[in-house]
Amino acid sequence: MSARLKAEIWVAAYLRSVRAQGAFAYLVRRGAEEAGSILLKVEAPGGTATVYSPGYMNGVRTWLRSSGTEPVPATEADSYIQRRLATDPDLWVVEVEDRAGRHFLTEPVEGEETNP
Repeated sequence: MSARLKAEIWVAAYLRSVRAQGAFAYLVRRGAEEAGSILLKVEAPGGTATVYSPGYMNGVRTWLRSSGTEPVPATEADSYIQRRLATDPDLWVVEVEDRAGRHFLTEPVEGEETNP
């Protein structure tokens, strides 16, 4: 059994990494320090967004496009996040604004051959 990184530590490192790469990232909602899962909303130009959530495959964190394979209107992404929060109050929510719509994730992302 491998130890998983606490959500609080992962979020702090992710926020620093995104900001260091010239994008804007901020914590929208603090969840449970150790057990909370993370939702990542990436906003792109034109009012669209993609929501990512983590899953685990063979012990490796893999990110899933929870809002679908294509970006959706930001309001639809927000609705998805609110529905998840209604059933999981331990969630962390992070938002990223990037002109190119990059997610800055270093772990594998569902449907991507290489991470941007």
